[in-house]
Parts: sequence; structure tokens; C-alpha cells
Amino acid sequence: MPLPTNAAPQRLRDRVVPILTGPPVLAFLPALTLGAYWLGGEPALLLTSLGIPLVFAMTGALSRQPEPPAADKDRATGLMLRDGLDRVLEHVHERTGAGGLKSACFLLDIDDFRELALRHGADVADAAALTTAERITGALREGDAVARLGDGRFAICLTPVRQLDLELCIQLAGRVQTAVEDTIALGGASLYLTCSVGFCLRNRAPAGGAASWLDAAAAALKDAELAGPSSIRAFSAEMHRRSRTQSDLREEAAAALENGQIQPWYQPQISTDTGRITGFEALARWSHPMHGMIPPDTFLPALDEAGLSERLGEVILYHALTALKAWDGAGARVPRVGVNFSGTELRNPGLVEKIRWEVDRFDLSPDRLAVEILETVISNTPDDVICRNIAGLGAMGCRIDLDDFGTGHTSIASIRRFPVSRIKIDRSFVMKADRDPEQQRLIGAILTMAERLDIETLAEGVETVGEHALLAQLGCTHVQGFGIGRPMPFDQTLDWIAAHEGKLADAPPIRRGAG
Repeated sequence: MPLPTNAAPQRLRDRVVPILTGPPVLAFLPALTLGAYWLGGEPALLLTSLGIPLVFAMTGALSRQPEPPAADKDRATGLMLRDGLDRVLEHVHERTGAGGLKSACFLLDIDDFRELALRHGADVADAAALTTAERITGALREGDAVARLGDGRFAICLTPVRQLDLELCIQLAGRVQTAVEDTIALGGASLYLTCSVGFCLRNRAPAGGAASWLDAAAAALKDAELAGPSSIRAFSAEMHRRSRTQSDLREEAAAALENGQIQPWYQPQISTDTGRITGFEALARWSHPMHGMIPPDTFLPALDEAGLSERLGEVILYHALTALKAWDGAGARVPRVGVNFSGTELRNPGLVEKIRWEVDRFDLSPDRLAVEILETVISNTPDDVICRNIAGLGAMGCRIDLDDFGTGHTSIASIRRFPVSRIKIDRSFVMKADRDPEQQRLIGAILTMAERLDIETLAEGVETVGEHALLAQLGCTHVQGFGIGRPMPFDQTLDWIAAHEGKLADAPPIRRGAG
């Protein structure tokens, strides 16, 4: 498209005028004064040398600063993103470092925003985010900064003021929370959102600059989320100590994973028909050289926060396949080993080929690996990558075990979508089942469904002979738990296998009943 006839002069003006009216022109001041003296003598020299700087000072040209680059904006809400927030925090942190000015940093997270997006789609999630952004902005003053940090998380940095204390911040957090949680009407439907809020006053932030200030608000938000939906928490010194402890734990757990302190222990699974071993489950255990055994519910979240879930899976899988080869070499009959796969691992597009390469290099058939997947991974309508990976692993020949069955919301249709070989009944259904008729009815219903779908079953958490016998009578095909065998390091498994095989000759098998 040809430019208008006045475009070239306009572009010239746009380039030249800033130079002639800005500080760069002062570089020519010596030449101008010399020329004035040559043409008009001393009066012209004085007029030029004093007049030009005075003109610039009066017009404000000397105080002009280059405009900072515009921060990127969030597509859905129009709010600034993390880079813009970082600049604002740095600026406010410096302004409030000296003098009597005060500020606070808030983080707000919409509870279960990911589930909202999965259930209603990206368009609805974007509309909800836009409404949330408008409500947050509407509850604040004009100078306060608001940013979107991703999905359902938003950040607020208050413009510095003289008067600001803990009570005022709590009131502000409550006002923003109330605005956000008001009903959202979208296309004739109503959305009901809740949000958690964490904040940190500038004068309570730990040393370390603006980044530490934001981290403190994030620690407060995490504490609020642990307390339940719609919670508000302020950062405190105790929280700081706890946060530092968690950070130290993440670093120590990461080091332990790489130096071999975290390895699988193996818990046996047996058949209720024959009593024979049908497999072992590989469970991550951390044997600390000074503190002994670290509970999995302590170090597994730390590894997840450190982004090492996939690396943990690689370590456990390697040791589990190594154990299978060692059992084979010792003549022990262990049909397969079960390995837990996290959601992070299942989102890896190259997972199927990675597992294929692993079983091939150990010269094992894929059916000797049981891929254990939490029921919640399937019930939460997984994305296409997870679906393809589960289907691909099943097609390759791996067994697919649905773990902790009964704790999520899996439908029969969801189970049929995936090549599930076996469902593992959660221990909460098994506990005291031999004495609780309600538990027995629940287990019976699960077993009936599994039988109709031609899926095997395994009961977890079996601790007593009575529970074992009842599950066998009801038709559960496999059992696992402390009543069968506790998790043990590999070097103890061969002795356990030998002792268990020896007992089979002395005890009659538990047969299934008609019930």
C-alpha cells in the first residue's frame, strides 16, 4: 500500500523534533556559543550560553527520562505479566526502603481453577479470569498494580502510602475476596468461585530484595490454601522459618535423589486363590544417613515442588527393572513389578518410547511392568497427551493398574476409555471390612463391577487374617498390605520370597466363596 504524500515529512519531523528539543542538542552548545561570539560578539555569546539552557529548563526537557519499555500484557485479562510485576515490585521496594512509606504485596489464587478449565473449557476459564481481574482492579485504588501470574493466580502491589498496617491489609484482602467470589453469570449459567489470599507487608518481608518479598507473599498464599478454600493468611516470621525449612528440604531431597539415598522398597502382592506371589510394588523410600527413614509424605511433595517428579520416576523404574532381572537370575518367581507414574510423567509426549527403550534394554517383556496410575489422574478428564500415553503403554503390553480406586470420581465410562488391567481398592474400604457390614457392601459392589468389566482387583492395606479371608471369599483376586508383607529393601526380598514359598506347602490355599 503506497504511503500518503505527507508521510515522509511527518516521519522526518518525528525523528528530528525529539533531537532538537531534547538533551542531545546540548552537545552542540559549544559550537552555537562560538558561532554567536563570531557573529555578534560578547553580548551574543552571553545570550546564547545562558539562554539556551534556560529555555530547556523551563520546558522540562532537561528532566525528561526515556520511557521504560511497555510490559507485556496478559491476553485474556489485559493485566501485566510477571516481568511487569517484577519491575513494579523493585520500584516500590526501593521507595519503601527508606522513609515512612509503606506497602504490601498480595497473591490471590482462584481455588480449583484448573478443574474449572477442564470442566467448562478454555473460553469459560478466560471469561472468568477477565471478570476476576476487573473485580480485583475495581476493589483497589487507581495507583495499585495488578498482574496475572498464570491460570487463576493474580498479584497486587499497593502503591506506597503513609498509613498501612496488618488490620488494613486484612480488610483489603477481605474486600477483594468478596468481590471475586460474587456469582459470575456466563451464557445463562452461574459460576461460583472461591479464592485464597496471602499477603506480606513490606516491613515484614525477609531480607533479600523484591524477589524475597514476593516469595513471602507466596508462602502466605500456600499457607492459606492448606487451610482450605476462601482463606486469608499474612506472612509471619514463623512462616518464614517454615518456608526456609521446606526450601532446605527440597535441596536436601534433590541431593539425596542423585546420590542414591532415595531408592525403591518392595511390597509383595499375592493371589487370594493360590497364595503365590503375583508381583511387588516399588515404593520410594529415603534412608537418611543421620535422621533415618524420612516419611514419603514429607519428601515426595518436596521433590514435586523442586520439579523432580519425573527424575524420581526414572530412578524408581531403573531400580525396579533391575530388581526383576535379579529375581529372574536367582530363580525367584516374580511375575511383575508395579511402578507409580505421576501426572507429570504421564504428560511427557515421549513417555511410551522411553518405557519401550527401558524394557528392551533390560530384555524384559512389557507385561512384566505394571504402570500404576492414580484414579484422580483419570477422573480429572486428562489431556490428550495423558490419554495417548496410557493407551500407548497398554498397547505396548504394559499392565495398567488404577491406584487408590474409590477415592476419586471415576465413572465406568472413564474406566472403559483406558486399557485398565486391574483396579486397586483403596485401604479406606478394606480397613475393618471383616467387622463392618457397610464396608463389605461397598467392596462387594466394586468387585461386582470389576467382574462385569473383566478387570482384576487388588485390595490395598490388608492387615489382618480376617480382612484377607473376607476379600478372598468376596472374590478379590489379589491382596497387598502389612498383613502380607511390609515394604522392604531389595536385599531382603529374596529371603522373604523363600520364606513365603516355604509356608505355602504347610498351609491350605484360601479359596473364593460364592459370595
